[in-house]
Formats: sequence, C-alpha cells, structure tokens
Amino acid sequence: MRSLRTGLSLGSVLTGIAALGALLVAAPAAHAADTPLRDLAAAKGKVIGTAVTGSKLTGTYGDIAGAQFNSLTPGNAMKWETVEPTRGTYNWAEADQIVAFAQAHNQQVRGHTLVWHSQNPSWLTNGTWTSAQLGSLLQDHITTEVTRYKGKLAAWDVVNEPFNEDGTYRSTLWYNGLGSDYIAQALTWAHAADPSAKLYVNDYNVEGVNAKSTALYNLVKSLKERGVPIDGVGLQAHLVLGQVPSTLQQNIQRFADLGVDVAVTELDIRMQLPSDSAKLTQQAADYKSVIDACVAVSRCYGVTVWGFTDSDSWIPDVFSGYGAATPYDENYLPKPAYYAIAGSLGGTTTPPPTGACTATYSVQSQWNTGFTGQVRIACSGAALSSWKVNWTYGAGQRITQAWNADCTQSGAAVTCANASYNGTVPNGGSVTFGFNASWSGSNPVPTVTLG
Repeated sequence: MRSLRTGLSLGSVLTGIAALGALLVAAPAAHAADTPLRDLAAAKGKVIGTAVTGSKLTGTYGDIAGAQFNSLTPGNAMKWETVEPTRGTYNWAEADQIVAFAQAHNQQVRGHTLVWHSQNPSWLTNGTWTSAQLGSLLQDHITTEVTRYKGKLAAWDVVNEPFNEDGTYRSTLWYNGLGSDYIAQALTWAHAADPSAKLYVNDYNVEGVNAKSTALYNLVKSLKERGVPIDGVGLQAHLVLGQVPSTLQQNIQRFADLGVDVAVTELDIRMQLPSDSAKLTQQAADYKSVIDACVAVSRCYGVTVWGFTDSDSWIPDVFSGYGAATPYDENYLPKPAYYAIAGSLGGTTTPPPTGACTATYSVQSQWNTGFTGQVRIACSGAALSSWKVNWTYGAGQRITQAWNADCTQSGAAVTCANASYNGTVPNGGSVTFGFNASWSGSNPVPTVTLG
C-alpha cells in the first residue's frame, strides 16, 4: 500500500490528495482482461486452490473463490472438533456447504484433515482410552467422514503434522496411544472408505531439505515399500518473507522420485507489518519462486494458498505484528503476489493503473478547541468493494464523533472503515465520511493510508 499525504493549515480549509497504486475491483470482473488463475493452472496441468470459510462464500469473497481457483480446502469445516463436537453428534453443515459450492463452480475439494493433534473435541482429548478404544474411535471417525464425501473429494490430508522439527515423531494422542503405525492405519482406513481419493501426509517446515522433511521422506518410502496406500505429501509452506528454501524444488523432486505426488497445501508468506512496496515486491518474488518450483516438477500436483485474502488470514492472530500474507489485500484487491502467481503459470496480466483510487482529507471548519474533517474516497479506472483509511495524528488530535464510517482511535492511530451501506466505490464514483475532532494548539498534517 502506498501512503496518501494530506495538506492543511490552521484556520483554513486545505486539501491533501495522494493516490494508491495497484488497485482494482475485487470481483471477477476486475480480472476481465486477464485469464483466471484456475485456467492458467489447468493449462499447465496443475491445480491452484484456496482454503475457504464456508460462511463467507457469498458476495465478492464467493465471486473470487469461484472464479480464480479450481480447488477448495475447508479451512476448519472438516476438522474433528467441527464435525463431531459431541460424541456421536455430527455437524456437517459448513463442510457440505463448501462441497456444494465447489460442485457448482466445477472445483475439486481437498479434505482437511482427518488425523491431527490439534482442534479435536474435548470429549476425545479429555477421555481415558485404551489403545483398542482409541484405534476404534479413529477408525470410526475416518470411515464416517470419508464415506460421507466418497466420490466428491479429490484428495484428503489424512495425517497432519506427525513430526517434530528434529524429525522425531510428535508426542500426540495418536502416537502415544497407538504408536507410529497410526499413520499407516489411518491411510488404510481412509482408502477403504474411498478408494478413489488421493491420500496425503501433510506437514509444515518440510518445504526444503532438512531433518524434518527427511523424516517425512523416510516415512513415505517405508509406507510405499509396505504397500500402504499413500498417494502424496503435502508441504504446507507457511513461509516468512524472503525465506523460501533454496532446496524447495530439489525437495519436491525427491518426493516425486519415490512415486508420489507433491502438493503445496497451505501457502502464505507473512511479513512484518506495516506492508510497503518493497515488502510486497519481495512477497511477489517469493510466491513466484514457490509456483515456479511446482511447475518445474511434473508430479507437483498444484498449490493451495491458505486463504486468498488478508481479511481471512490466520496469521495476525497467531504471529503478533505479522500479516499481509495472501495474494489479495483486505479489500479483495489483488496484490503484486497475485500477478506473480499468474505470471508463473504463464499468464500475461496488466496491473491496474497507478492512482486509480484516491483519498482526499479536508478540514471543513475549525475553531479554538476542535475541527470538523471529511475524507472523500474516489476511483477512476478501478473500483472498491470495501475500504479502510488509516492515519496517525501528530499533536494529540482526537476524534469525538464520526458519521458514514466506523472510526476507532487507539492513542494517535485512527482507523475508519466503511459503514454497512457505503463500502462500494464504483469506477468513476466516490463516497465521503465526516468526523468531529478535538485539538489544542496545532493541527499538523497526518499521513493517510487507504487500504
């Protein structure tokens, strides 16, 4: 995001205007001149997917998810705590919703996840089980869920995150209760429930060649030698800006040489906030490196991003001070990363015009203890489906009232987002919001950021 700088002087109404670059409408029409990512990927024989939240699959979010991706992964809807929160009582609502959406949009679904140490229901984790009971519970869960979606899912992340960083097995309910062979058992049960679904073991920090990925490699080799049904490995790829492993393609290739597919299953590339043009450029290069590595290996099945928009990303909640990890910003506007993905898949895309949307900050009136301000957001050559304006006051100014926007202030930092009725700024249109604020002695220029 680029900054918008305002200008005003005491006792007068002066206006500061600056432009945001790289903005365009978020709906699929935004990419009307470009080939959708899903078509580019299909032409390469690859899948480009995204994790989704079922309740959000409407409006702009649903439009982009349906138009740009040919595979969907339920972010949480198929995890054990969601589908069986109480023993014997199932809730398939969100999972069914995502599968139906995918079918309506000619998309694959990647099931996620059947066996994991996290996001399990309390009745399971707090129970006291014998090994036989635990094995029976796991088999029943896998059989029930996989059978429900038999023939409807392309693949399952059957076992998720089985290893520690040093390559030893993670101490979990499953490993402690059933031993390391719980992995082979889970794969066998899943295959019996749906022989057509591709079955994966999925983990993080296994993107490059290291102790953890080598442990995964040795596990897959052993499973293959034993005749256990395993079709692929998932490399989650929750990466940090500028830290794409140099051995990524080599690692993908060595798994492919074992005779299994490889999928990048949860790609996001987080940066320390705030984002800026240099970070977004680096992020684009990093996304391109990952896609390039997959394109280069024939058995790399494809890449799934873990949420396509920053507004649906898990990163800020888990990594304090980090975010902006996905290809679209919080306003559903494609970032440089989006264009890098398209380019890596062989597309030719034209970024939107610089300065397509602008913000204008003005002081409407001013008196000895306060002032009335207004911000006008206008677009020409692009459009917005939602908006947010941020600035930091420099002399203790404080907003006391706002209208036509939801404004909050923490210390000197102000954030104003669209109201429920004025988020859309059409091409050639504008919206305004106003506020009253207090001040004492001076009213210096804040730097305003839109987006």
